[in-house]
Amino acid sequence: MMYVLIGMSLLFVTIGFIVTENNAKYLLSGYNTMSEEERKKVDIKAYIPYFRKFHIFLGVSFFLFGTLLTYLIHENAGGIFLGVYPILAYIYFIWTSSTYFTGVPTKGNKIGVFILVGTLIFVIGLIGLGFKEDKIIFNSHSIEFKGSYGEVVTQTEIQSIELVDDKPKTTMKTNGFALGTIQKGYFKTDKDEIVKLILNSDNKPYLLLTKSNGTKIYFSAKEESNEKLLNEIKKTLPDILYKK
Repeated sequence: MMYVLIGMSLLFVTIGFIVTENNAKYLLSGYNTMSEEERKKVDIKAYIPYFRKFHIFLGVSFFLFGTLLTYLIHENAGGIFLGVYPILAYIYFIWTSSTYFTGVPTKGNKIGVFILVGTLIFVIGLIGLGFKEDKIIFNSHSIEFKGSYGEVVTQTEIQSIELVDDKPKTTMKTNGFALGTIQKGYFKTDKDEIVKLILNSDNKPYLLLTKSNGTKIYFSAKEESNEKLLNEIKKTLPDILYKK
């Protein structure tokens, strides 16, 4: 999380210094597509300092607030902030920057705001879906993992089930959702192995189900004890191999 905060903060600040009055007609979105007559109506001398101050403030505030939320409240709070704050900031920036484009049609700015609002709604929806707990359900024939990346694993497909203290170190997300301590979907490990994580929290030890084809599924409940879950599974499916 810290690497992401530092990287994005530096990116925002860098953007603020990249665009200047001299190269704006090449680099500044919207302004670079205007005709010379339209550009004369833009107060570019006043706009560039505003552009720079905004991105410096965005970069600094992104790092400070993100760090405070992550370490003083929870990593998940920092993750939500990371996804939502830049979108809100740019909605504000696009809306207020229209005052520097006097006499120039601002239809593009309005469209940009609508797109960002739509993106914000989409991101909030994804976050809400990701934070919804994916349950594990089992009977005498199978174990079912609920949710977007869920599946039903029959008894004959199960090689073993065990509790492990650590999850694998992941290097990238191939198809999934990851925010703070929540990880759901398929991830590539540092050993070039693809594993499925259904982690509603960082509740340890993790429940590891290994399928007969070698596929591994790591599960962690949101609040319920994973040890308790394993004991209940043992009672329901006593013929499966349970590693200690």
